[in-house]
Amino acid sequence: MQDKLDQPFGSFPEILRNWAQARPDAIALVDETRDVAWAELIGEVERLAARLIETGLRRGQSVAILGYSSVNYALVFLAAVRAGGVAAPLTTSASAEQLGGMAKDSGARHLFIDAAKAEELGPDFMADLIRVPLEDIAGWMAPPGSTAPDFKPEPSDPFNIIYSSGTTGIPKGIVHSHQMRWRQFGTTALSYLAAGLPVRSLASTPLYSNTTMVAFLPPLMAGGTVRIMGKFDCAKWLENAQADKTTITMLVPVQYQRLMDYPGFDDFDLSSLALKYCTSAPFSAELKREVLDRMPGGLIEIYSMTEGGVVCLLACHEFPDKLHTVGRPAPGSELKVLDDEDKPVAAGTPGNLIGRSMTMMTGYKNRPDKTAEAQWSDPETGEQWMRMGDIGRVDEDGFVELVGRAKDMIISGGFNIYPSDLEAELAQEDDVIEAAVVGIASRQWGETPVGFAVVKENGRSCEEICGAVNARLGKTQRLSALYPIEEMPRSHIGKLLKTDLRAQAKKLQGER
Repeated sequence: MQDKLDQPFGSFPEILRNWAQARPDAIALVDETRDVAWAELIGEVERLAARLIETGLRRGQSVAILGYSSVNYALVFLAAVRAGGVAAPLTTSASAEQLGGMAKDSGARHLFIDAAKAEELGPDFMADLIRVPLEDIAGWMAPPGSTAPDFKPEPSDPFNIIYSSGTTGIPKGIVHSHQMRWRQFGTTALSYLAAGLPVRSLASTPLYSNTTMVAFLPPLMAGGTVRIMGKFDCAKWLENAQADKTTITMLVPVQYQRLMDYPGFDDFDLSSLALKYCTSAPFSAELKREVLDRMPGGLIEIYSMTEGGVVCLLACHEFPDKLHTVGRPAPGSELKVLDDEDKPVAAGTPGNLIGRSMTMMTGYKNRPDKTAEAQWSDPETGEQWMRMGDIGRVDEDGFVELVGRAKDMIISGGFNIYPSDLEAELAQEDDVIEAAVVGIASRQWGETPVGFAVVKENGRSCEEICGAVNARLGKTQRLSALYPIEEMPRSHIGKLLKTDLRAQAKKLQGER
C-alpha cells in the first residue's frame, strides 16, 4: 500500500477498498455501540453510496450530516465521498437558523440527522430534504451486496465542506478538494506505515471539525483502527486509551488541560501512545511541558487554518526549548510576515502572518468575495497566499511565535497592544488559573484593554491582581479593568470565544 500512498495523487475510496481486501476481519471503526471490521465497512459504505445515488445524489453534490460523532456518522461521511459527493458535516452548536443556512448553502439533497438533534429542531427542520435518522442507516441503505457506480476522483473534485465556527451569521463553507486531502493525509499515513507503527487512533473531537480529520482520515488511509467518541469525557477517554492500547490521538489544549487536572490520570496505562497531536487553539508552553512530562510518546503541535495557508509543526519532544512557539513551516509551506501596508517587516518584528502551502482550500462555498478577502496576492509573482489572521514573529532559528490574533489587537491611543502580552503577565500571578484580555471601545483612547480571570479559591481580588500587573506594565498597556469569571467561554473544540468576552466586558463597563 505504501507505493500507492507515495503517489502525487490517488483515490481515497480505492485505498479503503484495498485495505478491506488486505485486512477484511480487522476492526476499522469502533464506538460505544458497535465495532465495524474492514470488510463490513466497505460493504456498508458501498450500500450507502448506492442508495445516495439512487435517491438523486449528483457528482459534486453535498451530503449534510448533523449529530454527535459515531460510527454511523463516519460511515455516512465516507459514503458521501465514495459516491462522488461531498461530505458536509454541520456544527451541532449552531442555531437552527445557521444550520438551515449551512444546509442550503451546501446544496445538499440529503440530511443525515441523529435523534437528539431531530428532537431539538423538530420535524419541520429542512423538511424539503431527504431526512435519514443516523441511528437507522442500516434500514435506509441499499440491499446487501449492492455497490455504487465506479467513481474516479479528479484532483479538483470537492471532497468535503467544513463550516467555519463563526458566532454570528451563517458560517462560511470551506471547500477541500480530493487533491488537497490526498496531499495532506496521504503523507501522514505513509509515515505511519514506514515507521511500522500500529495504527490505533482515538478521535475525541467532533467529526464536524477539521481538527478531527487528523485522527480520522490518515489512520484509515494507513489501514488502522479509529475509535470515535461521541462526547469527550476524561474518564472514558483514559479507559478507551488504555483498553485499546491507543497509539495515535488528537486533542485540543482544553482537553489536555482537563486530562492533566483529572485526579486519576496517573492510574492509567498509556504506554502505547506513540504520537499525540494538538491544534485549533493556543497551547501554552507550561501545558506542553506538563504533557511531555506526564504522557508517553511524541507531542506534535500543528499550526494552520482550516482554509490552509502555512502549516507549522512543532515536535515538542525534540525542541523543549521552543515550547513558546508553534514550530517551523513544514516542507512545502512558506511564510511571510508583513506590516499593515503589506510590506515585509524586519526579522524578529511582529507582523501579520501570510502563508501558502500545498494544502489550501479551493475557496469558500458560494462566497468568492470572502475568498478574495482571505487571500493576499504577491504583487511581484501574482501567487495567492492566505492571510492567517494572526500576528507573529519569527526567531533566529525560524520558529514562529504567535503574538495574537490580528482582529484581537488593541489600538489604544495610537499604540498597538497585543492581548497575549497582557495575558502572559496575568498568568504570572499565583492566584490566576486562566486569563484573557480583549479590547473594547473607549472615548478617551479609542480602545482600552479589559481582562477576565479565573481566580483560585480564596485568592486575591481581581482589583488587587490588576493593580499588581499594571505596576509592571507600561502606561500604554495597562488594563482598565479585570473581572472575575468562573469559566472561560469556549467552542466545542476548545477555542476561546473572545466575542463573548467582549460582549460581557461592554456590559460590565456600562454598569460601572
